Formats: sequence, C-alpha cells, structure tokens
Amino acid sequence: MIVRILGEGQYDVDDAALDKLNELDAAVEAACQGTDEAVFDAALAALLDGVRSLGTAHPVDAIDSSDLILPGPGSTLAEVSEMLGDEGLIPG
Repeated sequence: MIVRILGEGQYDVDDAALDKLNELDAAVEAACQGTDEAVFDAALAALLDGVRSLGTAHPVDAIDSSDLILPGPGSTLAEVSEMLGDEGLIPG
C-alpha cells in the first residue's frame, strides 16, 4: 500500500506492517481524546516514524494515488482530530 505523509512524500508499506501501524494509530487516537500536546506530539511522531521505518520511499517521479494519507510532522492536535475517522487514521 502507498502511504502519504502530508508535506513529506509517499512510502510503500507492506500490508504485513498494518498491525504495527494500527497500534501506533491507536496511540494517536487516544492522544486526541486528551489535551496534552506533548503526548499527542510523541504519538504522532511515533506513527510517522513507523511509516518511515516500515516502508520505503515511493519513487518521486511515479504518479500513483495514495491508499492512506497521514498528517505531516508539526500537525496540531486539533488538525489531526478533524482527520480522524471512526477507525482512526488507519482503517483496519
């Protein structure tokens, strides 16, 4: 699957990595329930780092649509809260 991190680029992530990414996504979702920006920032950073480490950079010159779109680094708790669906940022 292709995962886009807004403002950064796309990553090819194997479907086998979904369980780990869903764990990290659950932490972001839980952090959005609260008001502690530091907890939220750490959870979002962990999710984005997970995508970077579990995936490989998608070729820049390839024009492919993303399967998932994640907020970029520096996104606020309010911005990410608006992006959350019923299943978090990563369905599954």
